[in-house]
This record gives sequence, structure tokens and C-alpha cells, in this order.
Amino acid sequence: MPVNPELQGRTFPPTEPYLVGREKVREFARAVFATNPINLDPGAARAAGYADVVAPPTFAVVVQEQTLARLLADPDAGIDFSRVVHGDQRFTSTRPIVAGDLLTATLTVASVKSLGAHSMVTAESAITGADGAHVVTAVSTLVVRGDE
Repeated sequence: MPVNPELQGRTFPPTEPYLVGREKVREFARAVFATNPINLDPGAARAAGYADVVAPPTFAVVVQEQTLARLLADPDAGIDFSRVVHGDQRFTSTRPIVAGDLLTATLTVASVKSLGAHSMVTAESAITGADGAHVVTAVSTLVVRGDE
């Protein structure tokens, strides 16, 4: 089943709020070899003007994953996850993510392109704080391999 081209422009409902935990930030920082003290030490983060530890920029993918899971699970999308390869990832931040943030994400399918038997789906997840202000937009392009 090919990817449904009518996905383009579709916006999914917002995710449930995600509370950013200090230990999750520290675990992620260690996993990506982030060594800046503000990523690991609350005292260093406060000295730098933050309320708590600061997540590395790519931490937004943790929140974005909730939106991508909805897209991939949607039977109308026509996306067979076993045929998905991650093609691209980008982030545009307004401010850093900090432990204690309560984040909500809304996914919009920016484009669906066919390349022969294959498809490329670009999904933009706008992530906002509890106040509704933009924090980061995470953009993923998924390559869905067609029948060989």
C-alpha cells in the first residue's frame, strides 16, 4: 500500500503534555556525549541563568517521537513502519528545553513526495511550553521504501 498523498497538510491533535525530567535530560546528555556542565549539573545551569539542567538541542526528538508514533500508527497514512528509513532531522529552537518544562507537540505533515516506488514524508512537530509559546520545531523526513 503506497503512502497516502492526502496526508500532506494534515495536522494531528496535540500530544499529552510531556514533563521534562532532570534525570531524562542527564541520561540523554550522556548518551549523545554532551559534556557541557549545564546539561548535567543543576548548579551550573542555575549559574548560567537557567532554572534547571538544559537539554541538548536534539532532546526535542524525545517529544517529537510521540507525534511520529501517531502518524505511523494511522491506518489512513499507508506507512508500513518496517519499510521506513529516517532520511533527515532538523531543529529550529526559540529557546532551550530545560528540566521542569511541560511540553506539548503538534505534528503537521509538510509534504509527501513520490520518488518512483518510494515516498518521502516530511513531518514538522511544533513543540510548545505550558504557556503556549514556541520552544522548538523538529522536522523529520521519513523515506518509505516501496515494493522492490
